[in-house]
Amino acid sequence: MILTWLISFLLIGGIIAWLSSKLNPAFPRWIALGVVLASFLTTLLFWTSSAALIQPNSSWIVRLDIPWVPQWGVSFSLAMDGLSLLLLLLTFFLGILAILASWTEIKTRVGFFYFNILWVLAGITGVFLTMDLFLFYFFWEVMLIPMYFLIGIWGHENRMYAAYKFFIFTQASGLLMLLSILGIYFIHGNNTGTYTFNYFQLLNTSFPPAVGGWLMAGFLAAFLVKLPVVPFHSWLPDAHSEAPTAGSVILAGLLLKTGAYGLLRFVVPLFPEAAQAFAPWIMLLGVIGILYGAILAFSQTDLKRLVAYTSVSHMGFVALGVFAFNEWAFQGVVMQMITHGLSTGALFILAGFLYQRLHTRDIRQMGGFWSTIPKMGVVTLVFVMASLGLPGLGNFIAEFLTLVGSWQANRTLTIFATIGLVAATAYSLRIMQKVFLGKNHSDHLMPDLNFREMGMAASLVITILWLGLNPQPVLDRARLSLQEQLQAYQKQNVKTAKPVEVAQQSISPDSVLSIPTKGGSHALK
Repeated sequence: MILTWLISFLLIGGIIAWLSSKLNPAFPRWIALGVVLASFLTTLLFWTSSAALIQPNSSWIVRLDIPWVPQWGVSFSLAMDGLSLLLLLLTFFLGILAILASWTEIKTRVGFFYFNILWVLAGITGVFLTMDLFLFYFFWEVMLIPMYFLIGIWGHENRMYAAYKFFIFTQASGLLMLLSILGIYFIHGNNTGTYTFNYFQLLNTSFPPAVGGWLMAGFLAAFLVKLPVVPFHSWLPDAHSEAPTAGSVILAGLLLKTGAYGLLRFVVPLFPEAAQAFAPWIMLLGVIGILYGAILAFSQTDLKRLVAYTSVSHMGFVALGVFAFNEWAFQGVVMQMITHGLSTGALFILAGFLYQRLHTRDIRQMGGFWSTIPKMGVVTLVFVMASLGLPGLGNFIAEFLTLVGSWQANRTLTIFATIGLVAATAYSLRIMQKVFLGKNHSDHLMPDLNFREMGMAASLVITILWLGLNPQPVLDRARLSLQEQLQAYQKQNVKTAKPVEVAQQSISPDSVLSIPTKGGSHALK
């Protein structure tokens, strides 16, 4: 039941935070912070005890399955494995930072703001935990509405345009996923006589190749838009640049990761044949995203749009790694999800700090800030270095593992993806050059990081350093789950020292037992 409480606590906390604003405007902040902090500490307990909780021959730490609408095959099915655990820790850690980042930024409708923050975190938590496709779609939609309000109410000048665009892209692609969910539901029912949305039962569903491709396309539409992959990315720069700081942190650090999680959890194991057929094209889109995002990031003058396009580039590595279908690449994808959430979330927080002091995001009006705000300069330098993949920081581990894995699948695309690392150096150093070096043209009062801001920055710096210097605990937590996703792609390695003589005998066709199998040979060789 503790998994249910993780979601319920956020939902109930959001309502209490909203109502408490009538008593005191400061109450919603403290209630939201307390709720997310308690959720983080609870999840941290799973981290410390996960090794003892995992059952033999299973990757799952804890599971809950309660019939909800049995006649339709809908159940309240939640489960946590190493992958879910890592993403939940990221969710609550960034949730705490998002609340602290908005501590003095949000001055109107404070209660409703923190209601939306907690409900979008509840939706993300549900997405990472649910094992029922009906429930998964429910939480997928729950994420969208609070984020629409966060952008549309507390965003910048073009907030309504950005909010509409975000909602239309994600809602339309989500409806295509719903059609695919219904398709799997009815095909599984026709094949077995059991109509269910249960993930574990649907894993054994067999599709004709053409049908499997169309069904997977519905899931891909939702996940590639959310990731986002070029050419489905155009909502992201507008949403990031117009959202308040907390909204940008949650968008970059968490909502994008739901797309990557969906690829690993649903597309790879449910559609192994179709995934291998689509793989070269999606890897190609990933590489195009890496290079295209890097080029556009370099050309931006709006600091938040610049960071947004770096997300497009970094998420290209996720698309490249997922469809390489090997453990190296999958480990790289998981590390990329975590380290990108931290580094890009940090850059958006720093952009928010600068905006609060300068009231502009235009980097042409910045420069020479190193001498006036040296603490912020040092912290920005750390995350700029992380973004370009400097060894010793977590992003390097992520990109290294992804490229080693993708090399085994497609060497040409891996070489082009590596060029993206060079481009990342150019746009990352441009941030430091334009904002902190050169001549200071600003006459604004520029106080350096205060105690709250320094605490947030220090926690992010320590975490990204820990992931860079000691990634093994994260890799260990994710390994069993990733190996399970790859089961349908494993080849049977049969080695013989010399040819074996086989006696031939005639077998009646009626005596042959046909066993349906999923997966197949890797199509990328």
